[in-house]
Amino acid sequence: MAESFAFEIAGKVLEKLGSAACERISLAWGVREEFEKLKLTLAAIRAVVLDAEQQQARSLELSLWLQRFKDACYDVDDLIDEFEIQALRRLVLKRGSTGRKVRHFFSGSNPWAFNFRMGYKIKKANEMLNKIAAEKAKFHLTEKHETNVIHRERETYSFVKTSSVIGRDEAKQHLVNFLMNPTDGEDIPVLPTVGIGGIGKTTLAQLVFNEESVKSHFELRIWVCVTEDFDIKQLMIKIIKSAIGMNCKDMNKEEIHKVLQDCLNGKRFFMVLDDVWNEDKKIWSELKDLLCGGAQGSRIIITTRSRKVATITGTIPPYDLEHLSYDNCLSLFLKLAFKEGEEKQHDNLVRIGEGIVQKCKGVALAVKTLGSLLCSTRVQHDWELVRDSELWKLKQEENDILPALKLSYDHLPWYLKQCFAFCSVFPKDFEFNHLFLISLWMANGFLQSPNENEEPEDVGNRYIQELLSRSFFQQVEDGIFFSTLKMHDLVHDLALSVAQNEVNSCNHYSTGNVRHLWFDLSKQDASQLPNNLGCLQSLFLLDTEGKADNESLIPEVISRSKHLRVLGLAECNLEQLPSNISYLKQLRCLSLAYNGNIKRFPNSICNLQSLRTLDFSGCGGIEELPKDIRYLISLRELTVTTKQTRLQENGISCLICLRRLIFSECENLEKLFEDIQNLTALRELYIYECHNLVSLPQGLKYLPTLESLSILNCEKLDLTMEELELEREEDGSLRKLFIGGVPKLESLPQWILLGSTKTLQCLAISNLENVLTLPTWIQHLTSLQSLEISICPKLLVLPEGMQHLTALKRLIIEGCPKLSKRCIEETGEDWPKIAHVPDFYCDETDDE
Repeated sequence: MAESFAFEIAGKVLEKLGSAACERISLAWGVREEFEKLKLTLAAIRAVVLDAEQQQARSLELSLWLQRFKDACYDVDDLIDEFEIQALRRLVLKRGSTGRKVRHFFSGSNPWAFNFRMGYKIKKANEMLNKIAAEKAKFHLTEKHETNVIHRERETYSFVKTSSVIGRDEAKQHLVNFLMNPTDGEDIPVLPTVGIGGIGKTTLAQLVFNEESVKSHFELRIWVCVTEDFDIKQLMIKIIKSAIGMNCKDMNKEEIHKVLQDCLNGKRFFMVLDDVWNEDKKIWSELKDLLCGGAQGSRIIITTRSRKVATITGTIPPYDLEHLSYDNCLSLFLKLAFKEGEEKQHDNLVRIGEGIVQKCKGVALAVKTLGSLLCSTRVQHDWELVRDSELWKLKQEENDILPALKLSYDHLPWYLKQCFAFCSVFPKDFEFNHLFLISLWMANGFLQSPNENEEPEDVGNRYIQELLSRSFFQQVEDGIFFSTLKMHDLVHDLALSVAQNEVNSCNHYSTGNVRHLWFDLSKQDASQLPNNLGCLQSLFLLDTEGKADNESLIPEVISRSKHLRVLGLAECNLEQLPSNISYLKQLRCLSLAYNGNIKRFPNSICNLQSLRTLDFSGCGGIEELPKDIRYLISLRELTVTTKQTRLQENGISCLICLRRLIFSECENLEKLFEDIQNLTALRELYIYECHNLVSLPQGLKYLPTLESLSILNCEKLDLTMEELELEREEDGSLRKLFIGGVPKLESLPQWILLGSTKTLQCLAISNLENVLTLPTWIQHLTSLQSLEISICPKLLVLPEGMQHLTALKRLIIEGCPKLSKRCIEETGEDWPKIAHVPDFYCDETDDE
C-alpha cells in the first residue's frame, strides 16, 4: 500500500518553479529559458503520474520509472535551493556594509564559478527529465486528475466532546463501579479493558477519568500512555509528570523511584495505563511493586488489545468492550456528518450513510473518521464513492489497516497526503506540539498556498485543522497558545504503510532512498544507521541515556547528509556543536534543545542563511549567543536559553523575518534588547522562567503585528513602572495575552494590552498572588471570547461591566476561593455579571 508521492513532490517543485521568487532568481542568473523547460517537462510527466501510481503494483518496471521520476524531482528541488541560498548570501553581503569582514565570512562564494556549475546541473536535470518523459510512452499511460478528493468547502463545526460519546453508558458505569466499590486485600485492584483497535477503549477510559464523582473520590488521577517497549524508567517519568507535573528526565532510576514513592505515598490514586502491549509478567510485576505505596482504595485501569496482557495484569476478570451497536454507530455518524437537525433535509444522504455505517462493523474509529470526512460535502456522488469503494471488499486480517481509514486517506488532497505521511517518522504514541510540526512541514517545503502573501505558519495551521477534523490527529491538550496532538496507533499504522519508501521510524525500516529518519541511539546501535544518508531531508537523533559517542558520530552523520532540511539533536548529551554544521546549506530547522552541557555555538552556525527555525531551549550552559547571529536572515522562529544578563544590541533585533521569539529559562537575564521594535514582522513573543528579568523594553509598543504575548514565572518583573511611557493608540493587533507568576503585580496595567482593546480574544491570568481586583477596562474588550483566571487567592470580585462582554463564550475560574464563592450559579453576588456566558466553569468554593 506504499505511495510513491511522485505526484505530490512534482506538484511541490512545479509550485516552486512558478513562484515569483523563482522568477526573480531565473532572471537574475539568466536561466529563465532553462527553468521554463524544466517546468514544461515536469508538468507533462506529472499529468500521467496518477495513472502510473495506480498501475505500479502490476509492473516492477513502472514502479522503478516512478522512483526515477521522484528522485529527479528531488534533484530539481535541490537545484532551486542552491539558487535561493546564493540569493540569500548576496542579500547578507548587501546588508553587511562592513565590507571585507562580511565577504570573509562568506569566503568561497565565486559568482562566476557558481554560474558555470549551476548551468551544468540544470542541463543534466533537463536531460534526465527528457529521458524519463520519453520512457513514459512505453507504459501507455493516460492523463488523470485528482477526482476523489473531498475538499473542505464550508466551515466545519467543532468535534464531539467526550461528554457526547454515544452508546457507552453501561460500560462507563461498570468502570465507575469498579473504582468506587470497596475491596478487601492489600493488592491494588487492576481492571483490564479489552477490545480491538479503534473500538473506543481510550475514549471510554477518558470518560471515566473525567467523571466528576471520580475526580472528587481520588486524591491523584494519573494518565499514562504506554509505549510498545514498556520501559520501566520511562513509565515512572510519565507517572510522575502526570501526577505532579514534575520532569525527572535528567535523574537516574533510583532518584526517580524515590520521587515516585514520595508522590504516591499514602494517597488514594486512580491510574490509567493506556494501550498496553507488554506480555512479560516479570516486567509487569516490577512496575506493580513500584506502585504499592498508595493508600487503600487506589485503582488501576488498563486498556489493551491483547487478551494475554489482560490475563497477566488483571486482578479481576477483564471488561470486554463490545462493538458499538448499529443504532449507536448511526447516531454517532449523523452527529459528525451533519449539524444538529440538518440530516432531516438530506434523506438521500442519510440512506447512503446507513450503508456506510453497516460497513464500519461497529468500530467507533471507522465511524468517526468517515463521519468527519463527509461532514464537508453534500454532493451525493461523494457519499456514494465512499459507500461503493472497492476497499471494503479486501480481506481484513486482525492487524490490517481499517478500510475506513484508507478510504479517508484516499480522499485527502495531494498536499495533505505528504504532510500526513511525514508524521509516521514519529514513534507510536508520540505527542507533538502543533507549532513544532508546522516548522517541520515548513522546512520540508510541504506548505503550499496559491496565495504567495499567505504566511506559511497560517497554511500549516489550516492543514492541522483539516487533519484534526478528519480524525487523523487527536487533540491531547488544547492550550491558549499551543495544542498537543498525537495519532491513534491505527492511524499511525496507516501513515507508516503509505510512507514506507520515504520514512524510517524507530524499528520500521524501509529500503531505497530514505528521506526522513528518526533514530534513537539509546535503543539502537549507531551501526544500524542506514548506509545511504545522502538523500536525507529530515534527521532526528536522540540519545537520552548518553550511550553513543556523539562527539565523533554527529560530525560524521552531518558530513554524509548534505541535503538535510531538518536536524533534530534534542537531548543528545552534546558538549559542543560540530563546526561542519555550516556545510548544511539547505538546513531550515535545527533543534538543539536540552543539551545542557553546550557552552557556546561555533560562529559558523551563522552561515546557515536558509535556517528558519532555531531552538536551543533548555541549553542552560550557553554563555553567549553567536556574535554574528544577525546573518541568520531567514530565521522565523527562535527559542533562546542563555546565561547572559544582557543581550547584545544589533543581534536578534536584526532578524527582521522573525515571527515567533521565545525566551525560556534565561536565569540571569535582566533585560531584553531595547531595539525590539525592529522586529516588525513579530507575531508571537513568549517569556518563560526568566527569574531575574526586571523590565520589558519600551520598543514593545511599536510591534505592529504582535498577536500573542505570554509572560510566565518572572518573579522580579515589574510591569507597573512603564504605565505612562507605554501608552499607545487603539491600533494594536494582540489577540492572546497570558500573564502568570509575576508576584509584584497587584493590578493588570492597561499598557500591557498594547492598544488592543478591540482585538483581544483570549485573556488568561494565573498565579498572581497579590492581585486584589481586576481592572475596569476589561469591560471594554469587545472581542474577548475566552477569559481564564486561576490561582489568584486574593482576588475578591469581578469588575463592573462584565455583562457587556457579549462576545465572551468561555469563562474559567480556578484556585480563587473568595471569587468562586461570589460566582455560584444563580445565588452568587457576581452571577448576574456572567450569567450570559455559555461555557462557564468554577471550581469548588471555600466554605470557611
